[in-house]
Amino acid sequence: MSKTLIRGARLLGGDVRDVLVDGAQIAAVGTGLPAEGAEVVEAEGRILLPGLVDLHTHLREPGREDSETVLTGTRAAASGGYTAVFAMANTFPVADTAGVVEQVYRLGRESGYCDVQPIGAVTIGLEGRQLAELGAMHDSAAGVTVFSDDGKCVDDAVIMRRALEYVKAFGGVIAQHAQEPRLTEGAQMNEGVVSAELGLGGWPAVAEESIIARDVLLAEHVGSRVHICHLSTAGSVEIVRWAKSRGIDVTAEVTPHHLLLTDELVRSYNPVYKVNPPLRTERDVRALREALADGTIDIVATDHAPHPHEDKDCEWAAAAMGMVGLETALSVVQQTMVDTGLLDWAGVADRMSFAPARIGGARGHGRPVSAGEPANLTLVDPAYRGAVDPAGFASRSRNTPYEGRELPGRVTHTFLRGRATLMDGKLA
Repeated sequence: MSKTLIRGARLLGGDVRDVLVDGAQIAAVGTGLPAEGAEVVEAEGRILLPGLVDLHTHLREPGREDSETVLTGTRAAASGGYTAVFAMANTFPVADTAGVVEQVYRLGRESGYCDVQPIGAVTIGLEGRQLAELGAMHDSAAGVTVFSDDGKCVDDAVIMRRALEYVKAFGGVIAQHAQEPRLTEGAQMNEGVVSAELGLGGWPAVAEESIIARDVLLAEHVGSRVHICHLSTAGSVEIVRWAKSRGIDVTAEVTPHHLLLTDELVRSYNPVYKVNPPLRTERDVRALREALADGTIDIVATDHAPHPHEDKDCEWAAAAMGMVGLETALSVVQQTMVDTGLLDWAGVADRMSFAPARIGGARGHGRPVSAGEPANLTLVDPAYRGAVDPAGFASRSRNTPYEGRELPGRVTHTFLRGRATLMDGKLA
């Protein structure tokens, strides 16, 4: 196995150290480490983080390989500094059986760019009527611990309760897409001043908040774990904060785009800004940033949602919802949280590696940068500034809301168990 010496990096943004990687593990951390027999990466001025973990990725395979494949999606993940991603279940066929989750798991192992942990569907076909094979998926080779109907809400309270009870037996978690369907029929964007002026169907904040309120109470009643996907409103923040103060076992995520973008962008009628949940108001953005900083929101998750050109290059009402995010996530977090002083780099490591690995049970990921630990690492140049050019994306899709926007920071190297998947900004 090869050796790599990462020389002069700032560990989690703090002390300058050398890190010697030998095979799949970190062999030593210190100063003045010898470079004999090692490939040297000069890392002066750069930040060394544990490999990033995304608890919410859409890889589209099987069934929508025109949007993304496990290979292209994991290449995008490596480009963004990720060493593990959790793949959502809304594929074709739906990942609601042991056979499908094992297929996705094997495809991830074959890709070699990052670890892929499948997320199992909560209900058969994401239809919300009957529980899927939760136990079989957990007992499969994929070892599923996170279950979600993401893209659809588990809106039936009885089904949600049963799911929470079922996964409690093996320490699993239900990740809820909080969207009351009756309140969002025909909705196209956030309900508010902008939707009224544009004449587009409004998506009220209460459609998200009412489901979160119900589900944290169900989790408390059952004594189980619930995770809130892509939390997007100030009211949702307050509900989660209240639930945590009661000791309810709830965690929550925010996407990079909800930390930066607002519904004012919809005035352009550019479908690249159409997403579920919708872009909210400036007040919501401020509340989300503050909640991520104080720990009410536990993690950043990309909700990487690739779509082919024809599904986005059309009129607003017909366009698909979603944005790609794996390759820009860390830069957006740097701009909104680090450069604003709300988080330091150690906080970024917690929200984008330690905590998502812990919530999802990603073994070997989200570990300290210290001797004896798996060498899953990300090296970042925080001084870099550059405009986003989707033509250079590793993802198969290009539906980014940041095209032409200058963002800070750039991932230069990613290591998966000691092997470089990204070297000097280029995929290995």
